[in-house]
Amino acid sequence: MSIPEPFQEIQIPEQKLLPNGLRFPAVVSPSTTSSPTLPLTATHSIKTHKPYLESLLLQSGALIIRGLPLQTASHFNDVVEAFDYDELPYVGGAAPRTNVIGRVFTANESPPDQKIPFHHEMAQVPQFPSKLFFFCEVEPAAGGETPIVLSNVVYDRMKERYPEFVEKLEKFGLLYVRVLGEDDNPSSPIGRGWKSTFLTKDKTVAQQRASELGMKLEWLEDGVKTVMGPIPAVKYDEVRKRKIWFNSMVAAYTGWKDERNDPVKAVTFGDGSPLPADVVYDCLKILEEESVAIPWRKGDVMLLDNWAVLHSRRSFDPPRRVLASLVK
Repeated sequence: MSIPEPFQEIQIPEQKLLPNGLRFPAVVSPSTTSSPTLPLTATHSIKTHKPYLESLLLQSGALIIRGLPLQTASHFNDVVEAFDYDELPYVGGAAPRTNVIGRVFTANESPPDQKIPFHHEMAQVPQFPSKLFFFCEVEPAAGGETPIVLSNVVYDRMKERYPEFVEKLEKFGLLYVRVLGEDDNPSSPIGRGWKSTFLTKDKTVAQQRASELGMKLEWLEDGVKTVMGPIPAVKYDEVRKRKIWFNSMVAAYTGWKDERNDPVKAVTFGDGSPLPADVVYDCLKILEEESVAIPWRKGDVMLLDNWAVLHSRRSFDPPRRVLASLVK
Protein backbone atom coordinates (compact mmCIF):
# COMPACT_ATOMS: atom_id res chain seq x y z
CA MET A 1 0.00 0.00 0.00
CA SER A 2 1.43 3.40 -0.90
CA ILE A 3 1.69 5.55 2.20
CA PRO A 4 -0.57 8.55 1.97
CA GLU A 5 0.34 11.84 3.55
CA PRO A 6 0.35 12.98 6.28
CA PHE A 7 1.13 9.74 8.19
CA GLN A 8 4.02 7.37 7.82
CA GLU A 9 4.60 4.02 9.46
CA ILE A 10 7.56 4.04 11.82
CA GLN A 11 9.42 1.27 13.63
CA ILE A 12 10.17 1.30 17.35
CA PRO A 13 12.30 -1.21 19.29
CA GLU A 14 9.46 -2.71 21.36
CA GLN A 15 7.33 -3.81 18.38
CA LYS A 16 6.95 -7.53 17.69
CA LEU A 17 7.41 -8.91 14.19
CA LEU A 18 4.52 -11.29 13.41
CA PRO A 19 4.85 -14.46 11.27
CA ASN A 20 2.97 -12.66 8.44
CA GLY A 21 5.67 -9.97 8.33
CA LEU A 22 3.52 -7.26 9.97
CA ARG A 23 4.57 -5.36 13.06
CA PHE A 24 2.55 -5.43 16.26
CA PRO A 25 1.36 -2.88 17.08
CA ALA A 26 1.41 -0.70 13.97
CA VAL A 27 2.92 2.71 14.78
CA VAL A 28 2.47 5.84 12.68
CA SER A 29 3.62 9.40 13.07
CA PRO A 30 3.09 12.56 11.01
CA SER A 31 5.40 12.59 8.01
CA THR A 32 8.05 15.29 8.17
CA THR A 33 6.72 17.04 5.07
CA SER A 34 3.27 17.66 6.51
CA SER A 35 3.62 17.44 10.28
CA PRO A 36 0.48 19.01 11.81
CA THR A 37 1.36 21.75 14.30
CA LEU A 38 -2.15 22.34 15.66
CA PRO A 39 -4.65 19.89 17.19
CA LEU A 40 -7.19 21.10 14.62
CA THR A 41 -4.89 20.11 11.74
CA ALA A 42 -4.27 16.77 13.46
CA THR A 43 -7.98 15.91 13.64
CA HIS A 44 -8.43 16.98 10.02
CA SER A 45 -5.58 14.61 9.04
CA ILE A 46 -7.32 11.75 10.87
CA LYS A 47 -10.66 12.43 9.18
CA THR A 48 -9.01 12.54 5.78
CA HIS A 49 -6.90 9.42 6.24
CA LYS A 50 -9.22 7.30 8.37
CA PRO A 51 -9.37 4.40 5.79
CA TYR A 52 -5.55 4.11 5.86
CA LEU A 53 -5.44 4.12 9.69
CA GLU A 54 -8.27 1.57 9.84
CA SER A 55 -6.50 -0.73 7.39
CA LEU A 56 -3.45 -0.77 9.70
CA LEU A 57 -5.71 -1.49 12.69
CA LEU A 58 -7.35 -4.36 10.83
CA GLN A 59 -4.01 -5.91 9.87
CA SER A 60 -2.26 -5.44 13.20
CA GLY A 61 -5.09 -5.31 15.80
CA ALA A 62 -3.50 -2.29 17.49
CA LEU A 63 -2.35 1.12 16.29
CA ILE A 64 -0.32 3.83 18.02
CA ILE A 65 -0.40 7.36 16.63
CA ARG A 66 2.67 9.16 17.95
CA GLY A 67 3.86 12.72 17.47
CA LEU A 68 0.57 14.60 17.05
CA PRO A 69 0.40 17.98 18.86
CA LEU A 70 -2.11 16.77 21.47
CA GLN A 71 -1.88 18.21 24.97
CA THR A 72 -5.25 17.92 26.70
CA ALA A 73 -8.30 15.72 27.26
CA SER A 74 -10.19 18.09 24.97
CA HIS A 75 -7.68 17.48 22.13
CA PHE A 76 -8.09 13.73 22.67
CA ASN A 77 -11.88 14.06 22.57
CA ASP A 78 -11.52 15.83 19.19
CA VAL A 79 -9.43 12.91 17.90
CA VAL A 80 -12.04 10.38 19.07
CA GLU A 81 -14.79 12.43 17.38
CA ALA A 82 -12.71 12.66 14.19
CA PHE A 83 -12.89 8.86 13.85
CA ASP A 84 -16.69 9.20 14.00
CA TYR A 85 -17.50 5.89 15.73
CA ASP A 86 -20.61 5.47 17.90
CA GLU A 87 -19.93 5.79 21.62
CA LEU A 88 -20.51 2.90 24.03
CA PRO A 89 -21.79 3.88 27.50
CA TYR A 90 -19.73 2.25 30.26
CA VAL A 91 -22.48 0.10 31.82
CA GLY A 92 -21.54 -3.14 33.59
CA GLY A 93 -17.76 -2.65 33.63
CA ALA A 94 -15.77 -3.15 36.86
CA ALA A 95 -13.13 -0.43 36.76
CA PRO A 96 -13.52 2.84 38.69
CA ARG A 97 -13.59 5.65 36.08
CA THR A 98 -14.56 9.30 35.89
CA ASN A 99 -15.95 11.19 32.90
CA VAL A 100 -13.48 13.95 32.00
CA ILE A 101 -14.99 15.65 28.96
CA GLY A 102 -17.28 14.59 26.12
CA ARG A 103 -16.52 10.97 25.28
CA VAL A 104 -13.36 10.83 27.40
CA PHE A 105 -13.00 8.96 30.70
CA THR A 106 -10.09 8.27 33.01
CA ALA A 107 -8.61 4.81 32.49
CA ASN A 108 -8.85 2.43 35.49
CA GLU A 109 -8.15 4.58 38.56
CA SER A 110 -6.83 1.80 40.81
CA PRO A 111 -3.66 2.65 42.81
CA PRO A 112 -0.29 2.92 41.00
CA ASP A 113 1.28 -0.03 42.82
CA GLN A 114 -1.38 -2.41 41.46
CA LYS A 115 -1.03 -4.25 38.17
CA ILE A 116 -4.19 -4.64 36.13
CA PRO A 117 -4.24 -8.15 34.55
CA PHE A 118 -4.83 -8.88 30.85
CA HIS A 119 -8.44 -8.64 29.68
CA HIS A 120 -10.64 -7.78 26.74
CA GLU A 121 -12.61 -4.68 27.67
CA MET A 122 -15.92 -5.71 29.29
CA ALA A 123 -15.54 -9.34 28.13
CA GLN A 124 -17.66 -10.39 31.11
CA VAL A 125 -20.82 -8.69 29.76
CA PRO A 126 -22.64 -9.26 26.43
CA GLN A 127 -22.38 -5.63 25.25
CA PHE A 128 -18.69 -4.79 24.98
CA PRO A 129 -16.84 -2.15 22.92
CA SER A 130 -15.58 -3.10 19.47
CA LYS A 131 -12.65 -0.69 19.84
CA LEU A 132 -11.09 1.45 22.52
CA PHE A 133 -8.86 4.49 22.54
CA PHE A 134 -6.19 5.39 25.08
CA PHE A 135 -4.39 8.73 25.32
CA CYS A 136 -1.32 9.68 27.34
CA GLU A 137 -1.92 13.12 28.84
CA VAL A 138 0.82 12.83 31.49
CA GLU A 139 3.78 10.52 30.89
CA PRO A 140 4.50 8.10 33.76
CA ALA A 141 7.61 8.83 35.84
CA ALA A 142 8.43 5.11 35.46
CA GLY A 143 6.50 2.00 34.37
CA GLY A 144 2.79 2.31 33.69
CA GLU A 145 2.86 0.75 30.23
CA THR A 146 -0.32 -0.74 28.76
CA PRO A 147 0.91 -4.16 27.54
CA ILE A 148 -1.09 -5.70 24.68
CA VAL A 149 -1.31 -9.23 23.30
CA LEU A 150 -3.03 -10.81 20.29
CA SER A 151 -6.00 -12.89 21.41
CA ASN A 152 -5.77 -15.49 18.63
CA VAL A 153 -2.15 -16.25 19.59
CA VAL A 154 -3.23 -16.88 23.20
CA TYR A 155 -6.06 -19.15 22.01
CA ASP A 156 -3.71 -21.16 19.75
CA ARG A 157 -1.13 -21.66 22.49
CA MET A 158 -3.72 -22.64 25.11
CA LYS A 159 -5.42 -25.05 22.69
CA GLU A 160 -2.08 -26.69 21.93
CA ARG A 161 -1.07 -27.01 25.61
CA TYR A 162 -4.44 -27.70 27.28
CA PRO A 163 -6.81 -29.16 24.66
CA GLU A 164 -9.21 -30.67 27.24
CA PHE A 165 -9.38 -27.47 29.30
CA VAL A 166 -10.08 -25.38 26.19
CA GLU A 167 -12.71 -27.89 25.06
CA LYS A 168 -14.50 -27.58 28.42
CA LEU A 169 -14.18 -23.78 28.26
CA GLU A 170 -15.73 -23.72 24.79
CA LYS A 171 -18.53 -26.02 25.93
CA PHE A 172 -19.50 -24.32 29.21
CA GLY A 173 -18.12 -20.77 28.99
CA LEU A 174 -17.46 -18.84 32.20
CA LEU A 175 -19.48 -17.58 35.15
CA TYR A 176 -18.36 -14.29 36.75
CA VAL A 177 -19.33 -13.33 40.31
CA ARG A 178 -18.61 -9.93 41.84
CA VAL A 179 -19.73 -8.16 45.02
CA LEU A 180 -20.22 -4.40 44.60
CA GLY A 181 -20.51 -1.78 47.33
CA GLU A 182 -22.94 1.11 47.03
CA ASP A 183 -20.29 3.70 46.08
CA ASP A 184 -16.95 3.54 44.25
CA ASN A 185 -13.86 2.31 46.09
CA PRO A 186 -10.86 3.88 44.31
CA SER A 187 -8.41 1.69 46.25
CA SER A 188 -9.72 -1.43 44.45
CA PRO A 189 -9.05 -2.37 40.79
CA ILE A 190 -12.68 -3.57 40.60
CA GLY A 191 -14.02 -0.90 42.94
CA ARG A 192 -16.95 0.46 40.96
CA GLY A 193 -20.01 0.65 43.20
CA TRP A 194 -23.41 -0.48 41.88
CA LYS A 195 -24.61 3.12 41.44
CA SER A 196 -21.92 3.98 38.91
CA THR A 197 -21.89 0.45 37.42
CA PHE A 198 -25.54 0.81 36.41
CA LEU A 199 -25.52 4.65 36.14
CA THR A 200 -28.40 5.05 38.62
CA LYS A 201 -29.19 5.43 42.32
CA ASP A 202 -32.45 3.53 41.94
CA LYS A 203 -32.31 -0.22 42.73
CA THR A 204 -35.25 -0.93 40.39
CA VAL A 205 -33.47 0.76 37.48
CA ALA A 206 -30.24 -1.08 38.39
CA GLN A 207 -32.18 -4.35 38.38
CA GLN A 208 -33.61 -3.56 34.95
CA ARG A 209 -30.20 -2.60 33.48
CA ALA A 210 -28.64 -5.75 34.93
CA SER A 211 -31.40 -7.87 33.35
CA GLU A 212 -30.71 -6.25 29.97
CA LEU A 213 -27.10 -7.46 30.31
CA GLY A 214 -28.31 -10.94 31.34
CA MET A 215 -26.88 -10.35 34.81
CA LYS A 216 -28.52 -11.59 38.04
CA LEU A 217 -28.44 -9.39 41.15
CA GLU A 218 -28.64 -10.51 44.78
CA TRP A 219 -29.05 -7.49 47.06
CA LEU A 220 -27.00 -7.49 50.27
CA GLU A 221 -27.15 -5.23 53.33
CA ASP A 222 -24.36 -2.98 52.08
CA GLY A 223 -24.22 -3.70 48.36
CA VAL A 224 -25.09 -6.28 45.71
CA LYS A 225 -23.74 -9.60 44.42
CA THR A 226 -23.73 -9.80 40.61
CA VAL A 227 -23.74 -13.12 38.75
CA MET A 228 -22.95 -12.97 35.05
CA GLY A 229 -23.15 -15.90 32.71
CA PRO A 230 -22.54 -18.50 31.65
CA ILE A 231 -20.95 -16.37 28.94
CA PRO A 232 -18.72 -17.61 26.07
CA ALA A 233 -14.97 -17.49 26.80
CA VAL A 234 -13.90 -18.14 23.21
CA LYS A 235 -15.35 -16.20 20.31
CA TYR A 236 -14.96 -16.30 16.55
CA ASP A 237 -13.63 -13.14 14.93
CA GLU A 238 -15.73 -13.06 11.74
CA VAL A 239 -13.62 -10.30 10.16
CA ARG A 240 -10.28 -12.06 10.56
CA LYS A 241 -11.72 -15.61 10.41
CA ARG A 242 -10.09 -16.96 13.57
CA LYS A 243 -10.89 -18.04 17.12
CA ILE A 244 -10.01 -15.63 19.91
CA TRP A 245 -9.40 -15.97 23.66
CA PHE A 246 -12.16 -13.50 24.56
CA ASN A 247 -12.58 -13.53 28.33
CA SER A 248 -11.56 -12.02 31.67
CA MET A 249 -10.58 -15.38 33.18
CA VAL A 250 -7.03 -14.48 34.21
CA ALA A 251 -8.02 -10.94 35.22
CA ALA A 252 -10.81 -12.18 37.49
CA TYR A 253 -8.92 -15.18 38.92
CA THR A 254 -5.73 -13.28 39.71
CA GLY A 255 -6.91 -9.70 40.16
CA TRP A 256 -10.54 -9.34 41.29
CA LYS A 257 -9.52 -8.97 44.90
CA ASP A 258 -10.65 -6.53 47.58
CA GLU A 259 -12.39 -6.71 50.96
CA ARG A 260 -15.61 -7.92 49.29
CA ASN A 261 -14.21 -10.27 46.64
CA ASP A 262 -12.19 -13.50 46.60
CA PRO A 263 -10.66 -13.92 43.12
CA VAL A 264 -10.85 -17.74 43.16
CA LYS A 265 -14.65 -17.50 43.57
CA ALA A 266 -14.91 -14.61 41.09
CA VAL A 267 -14.78 -16.86 38.02
CA THR A 268 -15.65 -20.54 37.42
CA PHE A 269 -16.59 -22.73 34.47
CA GLY A 270 -20.13 -22.00 33.30
CA ASP A 271 -21.37 -25.17 35.03
CA GLY A 272 -20.08 -23.81 38.36
CA SER A 273 -17.06 -26.12 38.63
CA PRO A 274 -13.80 -24.47 39.75
CA LEU A 275 -10.99 -23.57 37.35
CA PRO A 276 -7.66 -25.39 37.77
CA ALA A 277 -5.27 -22.81 39.28
CA ASP A 278 -2.18 -24.20 37.49
CA VAL A 279 -3.81 -23.74 34.07
CA VAL A 280 -4.96 -20.19 34.87
CA TYR A 281 -1.46 -19.19 36.03
CA ASP A 282 0.13 -20.83 32.99
CA CYS A 283 -2.25 -18.83 30.81
CA LEU A 284 -1.02 -15.69 32.62
CA LYS A 285 2.54 -16.74 31.73
CA ILE A 286 1.58 -17.15 28.05
CA LEU A 287 -0.07 -13.71 28.06
CA GLU A 288 3.11 -12.15 29.48
CA GLU A 289 5.38 -14.01 27.03
CA GLU A 290 3.40 -12.98 23.96
CA SER A 291 2.74 -9.38 25.03
CA VAL A 292 4.29 -6.12 23.86
CA ALA A 293 4.73 -3.19 26.25
CA ILE A 294 5.50 0.20 24.75
CA PRO A 295 6.47 3.03 27.12
CA TRP A 296 3.94 5.87 26.94
CA ARG A 297 4.96 9.24 25.55
CA LYS A 298 2.92 12.37 26.11
CA GLY A 299 0.41 12.82 23.27
CA ASP A 300 0.39 9.12 22.25
CA VAL A 301 -2.97 7.79 21.06
CA MET A 302 -3.45 4.02 21.11
CA LEU A 303 -6.37 2.49 19.23
CA LEU A 304 -7.12 -1.15 20.07
CA ASP A 305 -9.45 -3.53 18.26
CA ASN A 306 -11.16 -5.21 21.22
CA TRP A 307 -11.87 -8.24 18.99
CA ALA A 308 -8.16 -8.79 18.39
CA VAL A 309 -6.24 -7.65 21.45
CA LEU A 310 -6.19 -8.06 25.24
CA HIS A 311 -4.63 -5.27 27.30
CA SER A 312 -3.36 -4.74 30.84
CA ARG A 313 -1.57 -2.10 32.93
CA ARG A 314 1.77 -2.26 34.69
CA SER A 315 2.36 -0.62 38.05
CA PHE A 316 3.99 2.81 37.90
CA ASP A 317 5.58 5.73 39.69
CA PRO A 318 3.27 8.76 39.53
CA PRO A 319 2.44 11.06 37.97
CA ARG A 320 0.63 9.27 35.13
CA ARG A 321 -2.61 10.19 33.43
CA VAL A 322 -3.95 7.96 30.68
CA LEU A 323 -7.45 8.63 29.38
CA ALA A 324 -9.81 6.28 27.55
CA SER A 325 -12.82 6.24 25.25
CA LEU A 326 -15.01 3.25 24.29
CA VAL A 327 -16.50 2.61 20.86
CA LYS A 328 -19.75 0.73 20.20
